Amino acid sequence: MNLDIIRDQIKGFLNQEVSVQVFGMRNKNFQYFGVLSGVYPYVFTVNVNGTEKSFNYADVIIGDVVVKRA
Repeated sequence: MNLDIIRDQIKGFLNQEVSVQVFGMRNKNFQYFGVLSGVYPYVFTVNVNGTEKSFNYADVIIGDVVVKRA
């Protein structure tokens, strides 16, 4: 996977409802539902209940973060 490809795919979800699944360490997994509000060179942001959460594309590439249309 290439960073530019991932960025373009996520840019397609801009201003749409998304589901973000985060696979953390020690089996701590989180799932967020919100609106993809920003796409930047190294991170993207999701507005979850009025709070901005940021995620980086590298985590998407290695599989620690999964973004899907809600």
